[in-house]
Amino acid sequence: MIKGVMIDLKLLREQPEIVRRACEQKNVRVDIDAVLKFDTDRRQLQAKIDDLNRARNEAAKAKDVERGKALKKESAEVEAKLTEIETALEPLLLKIPNVPSEDTPVGKDDSENKVLRTVGEPTKFSFKAKDHLALGTALGLINTERAVEVSGTRFTYLLGDLVLLQNALHQYALSVVTSEATLKDIAGKAGLKVSTKPFTPVVPPLMIRPDVFQKMARLEPREERYHLATDDLFLIGSAEHTLGPLHMGETLKEADLPKRYVAFTPAFRREAGSYGKDTKGILRLHQFDKVEMESFTVAEDSIAEQNFMVAIQEHLMQGLQLPYRVVITCTGDQGDPDARHLDIETWMPGQNLYRETHSADLMTDYQARRLGTKVKRGKGSEFVHMNDATVIAIGRTLVAILENYQQEDGSITVPEVLRSWVGTDVIHA
Repeated sequence: MIKGVMIDLKLLREQPEIVRRACEQKNVRVDIDAVLKFDTDRRQLQAKIDDLNRARNEAAKAKDVERGKALKKESAEVEAKLTEIETALEPLLLKIPNVPSEDTPVGKDDSENKVLRTVGEPTKFSFKAKDHLALGTALGLINTERAVEVSGTRFTYLLGDLVLLQNALHQYALSVVTSEATLKDIAGKAGLKVSTKPFTPVVPPLMIRPDVFQKMARLEPREERYHLATDDLFLIGSAEHTLGPLHMGETLKEADLPKRYVAFTPAFRREAGSYGKDTKGILRLHQFDKVEMESFTVAEDSIAEQNFMVAIQEHLMQGLQLPYRVVITCTGDQGDPDARHLDIETWMPGQNLYRETHSADLMTDYQARRLGTKVKRGKGSEFVHMNDATVIAIGRTLVAILENYQQEDGSITVPEVLRSWVGTDVIHA
């Protein structure tokens, strides 16, 4: 039996040009003609097995032992051929990406992403701005040198008030996504007609089985993952990796949707493809912390749900008073499971450019098909649509705060919205 189906096989069979175009636009090489041929052969063999099974039942009823033996042998031969076909077909199906949404720009890479809106002006100073590492080191908040000695490159120690600032970001994020009143206000200001049901906080596992990781379509690129060989488990690269399977194999009630979850976890990435990139400071680490949200909706609500998640992200950014822009990524910069992907890029004065701090991924039913997560509707059921999005990428937001709120004397003004949790208005040496 084929287990690697993420793409809708009905769409693949009836409109293969749509799937073929998605592969081309996402720079994924899959021989769709071969997939269709294997699929046809598979269905023909399965039909033959069904016919043979009926004939075997009839032979058994007629007590025709010799015919029963002959049919059993023939059935075994056909089943062997079916297994061979399925073994060849499954890896091809696994490679097929999700179909991009209609409003996703077609492009080869991130240079062709489209800015939807820019909020706030890039921060300017009357003095020469420093980057976060210089600021954090001088204040005794960041110690990368000792972390390199202890753990290697791309690790760090956060210390003192920076840890309180990190905790404040976590508390700030939870205070927003768990408050129905706040969510109602966000939806109203964004002009969105969506449920304002709060997000349920979760402490999820930090390790995931490879078969479940594959069902989430997040195992690859495998070289980015930390694998615990003894236990055959992977460390998660984001909380959504174990939030997404929370309803694996379930059929949910429509009245219970949307189901929304939020989790604050460490995340682990080998950054294998970023050699020599962002090697200084805390922008790109092997271990970092994030607050993530995941939701399950009916199909017709999923784009509005994604837009709502982005509205939540923007509410948080505006509360922090950080300049940012919202970007919709092009086909060549999308992940394979994504149908629609939006990023928030925040202004980093120390680097004099915008850097990604948030993402919001709409997977439609792509992940749900493999996870077996459905919703009962009327007399039948259908696959749910799934969204995941960053609430706060802690490390990168700390970078943005240090660089945007720096003072000429090297101190850092604490964003007003965080002060009650940090316990101070200004971080001094």
